[in-house]
This record gives sequence, C-alpha cells and structure tokens, in this order.
Amino acid sequence: MLVDLRSDTVTRPTPEMRRAMAEAEVGDDDYGEDPTVNLLQDTYAELTGKEAGLFVPSGTMANQVALRALTRPGDAVIAGARQHVVVYEEGAGPINAGVTFLTVRDDRGGLDIEAVERAIDSSRHHQPVVTLIAVEDSHMASGGTVWETGALTAVAELAGRHQIAVHMDGARLWNSSVATGQTMKERAGVATTVMSCLSKGLGAPVGSVLAGPADLIEEAKLHRKRLGGTMRQAGVIAAAGLVAIGTRVDRLAEDHSRARKLAAAVTDRWPQAGVDPETVSTNIVVFFHPDPDVVLDHLKGAGVLAGTIGPGVVRLVTHSDVDDSGIDRACRALASAP
Repeated sequence: MLVDLRSDTVTRPTPEMRRAMAEAEVGDDDYGEDPTVNLLQDTYAELTGKEAGLFVPSGTMANQVALRALTRPGDAVIAGARQHVVVYEEGAGPINAGVTFLTVRDDRGGLDIEAVERAIDSSRHHQPVVTLIAVEDSHMASGGTVWETGALTAVAELAGRHQIAVHMDGARLWNSSVATGQTMKERAGVATTVMSCLSKGLGAPVGSVLAGPADLIEEAKLHRKRLGGTMRQAGVIAAAGLVAIGTRVDRLAEDHSRARKLAAAVTDRWPQAGVDPETVSTNIVVFFHPDPDVVLDHLKGAGVLAGTIGPGVVRLVTHSDVDDSGIDRACRALASAP
C-alpha cells in the first residue's frame, strides 16, 4: 500500500463518519432548513468565538467568499507573498473579488508589521486603498508554521487603528490550536472572519466553514450562491464534519510528531535543505532540492508519494491515514534518495 504524503486532503472518511452521513437529518440548506448544516455552522462559530458560520464546499471558496464580503472591486488586500489565497487559488482573488494583493514577505509565516504599515500608507501615494489584511495560520508554504500570538495581536491592533478588517485563512487552524495549546477562539480572536477546512487534518471528505459577524455571514451566503456553492441536503456531508470536529482534533498531535520525524530524516539526508526539525510544529515539512522530480520518482519507486509547492520545493504532509510504520517507510526512502 502506498504511503501518501502529498497532502492531508487524501484521507478517507472513518466508519463513524460514513454512518453519520448515512443517518444525517437533512433539509434544504438554501432555505436554511438543514438541521445538520445549521448545527455544524453554529458549532464552528462557537469554537471560533464568532456570531455565525457558513458551510461551503472548499477552503478556496471560503477565502473567496470572505474576500467578496470584506472588500469591494478595486480594493487592496495585504497578504503574505506565499499565502494560499495569493499563490494557490489560481488567481481567484482578482477574478472573483476584483482585488489587488499587496504582498509582503512571509518567510516564517508571519507578516512584518512595518511592511504592513507601509503597505497601508501606500494609499496616500496614488495606490489602491487597503481594506483587508489576510493572515494564514498555520502557514502552509513555510512548513505549517504557527503564528506567534504577539504577532497576530500586532496585526489586529494595526488593522484596528486603520479600521481595516482581518481575514484569517485557518485552513489548518486546528493544527495551530493543538500545537500551541490555545483554543480556536484564542487564535481567531484577532480576525474579523476566519475559515477552517474539515477535509484536511480532521479527515472529513469535503467542506470548510467560514465564521464572522452575523451581517457579514449573511452577505457571504449571497456570495456563496453567486459562486455556485449553495448546496441543498448538505447535511449528508456536514454530518462527517461534525464527527471530525468531535473526534479527530486531539489526534493531530500524532501527525505533528510524525512530521518532526520526517523532518529529521530530510535533514540527515540533505543538511542544507533548509529544514530544522525543532521548528516543525505541525504536520507539514517543506524542503529545497535542486531536482525535485528525481526525489519524487525515487520516493514513488519506494511506495511513497510526495509533492511540490514551488520550483525546487518538496512537501511532505502527515495525516491520519499514515501511521508510524508508514512514516518509517518514508524515512527509509528519504535516506536512500539521490
């Protein structure tokens, strides 16, 4: 059996999820009448300390709906140069929301507060007006890096002074919560809106949830419909999300431990690959290699799947479908890689 480390989206639903899906109480969600969807939305909103929630098919749609609700065409959004909403959504932000991204360096996930302030000030110099700051926690491209609490607070305070909204791409916010011991509410308290994926570390088959002020979520619901994301008896899939939230969070610590083991194997094989196992805090390991295709082919030949997230950048992601024996197999494959 292949050891699939391409992403934590490759997991299969648990038997408990499948039972919950088969037995879910449903209604028409477009009318707000699906009790299982409503429970999922309310549960996530309570976990993140927000007034309301909205169930959407994907994390990308959650981000796009948030952009449309929090900005207007022509506005500027400050974000890290390697954030998912900037790089990994196929140019969706400018297309769907008509926004311009003003990017700042985010080498370790966080945003330099002085660079953010300069970007805000740019509107006084014939540049687009900034109406939103986007943050990503954990930050995928830097290896699942968790934001420091003080850094999040600094961004929120700066945004507050300038009356700018903050959106948190918390696709893997559960990972950050487990890694830091902080609640979702504590992590997301800095943000106007926050979204998290159910189909990544928690292992549900599909779906993400966006949360924020009730009026914004009502507007987001309209944008979800405009983007084709309105579903009908969606309780069938929302039920799996509820099981994921209720049973799959604590075990994320196992994925984090296994990622550190992979990071150590990478460092042993390629000391200059840019990986420090001590700084791997969640479930993602990224490293540099001059010829990633050679590495990927070697790993595949050993029964291990991996992927890339940029030129010369290999990614390994741990998840619930890869146990200790799978990690050991991956480590042996890494040790013999060219």
